[in-house]
Amino acid sequence: MLVNIPKVYPITDTAISGLSHAQQVVQLVAGGATLIQLREKKLQAREFYQDALEVMEIARSHSVKVIINDRVDLALALRAHGVHLGQTDMPVAAARRLLGENAVIGYSTHNIAQVQAALQLQIDYLAFGPIYATSSKENPDPVAGLRELAVVRSLAGRFPLVAIGGINAGNLRAVLDAGADSAAVISAIVGKPLAINEKLRDLMALAD
Repeated sequence: MLVNIPKVYPITDTAISGLSHAQQVVQLVAGGATLIQLREKKLQAREFYQDALEVMEIARSHSVKVIINDRVDLALALRAHGVHLGQTDMPVAAARRLLGENAVIGYSTHNIAQVQAALQLQIDYLAFGPIYATSSKENPDPVAGLRELAVVRSLAGRFPLVAIGGINAGNLRAVLDAGADSAAVISAIVGKPLAINEKLRDLMALAD
């Protein structure tokens, strides 16, 4: 199942925003989000689950899809729309067996070899990056850049391609022009906790 991903793909982060996932999602929905990824690297599973449970209620009432970063178990328990997996997370085949054929599974890649391997997996979209230097990851992979993004676009064909890493209002257009179908954004949206909906709207306008 190839998923229709919006050109701006917002990702929540409690450490960066200082807000709960539910508080971030309320603003993202107000800003026009239709697909949101919940990214949590600090909270214990129980605390994250309670927060995400509130998110799911908000999202369902607004027909917004929710993807859980890394945690297949929580995605399953929450009946989220899918999961986003990294190179060291549960194997895609196992996640697919657990979540079913209708779940959205995204997958992070950081170099050409990983991209080529990922294109053989049962995933719905491919994420590639970091395109630029990023502060949202503690130990980021080497910066890939726009030229390598363009190579990935040629390898992926029509497969949905999401760029990630250091993307903001100043470089979003260049990322999309280089071939990304979508840009995943964290800090440039949720880094201003009182203006999340405004930041999302601004980026969406630039992406059109």
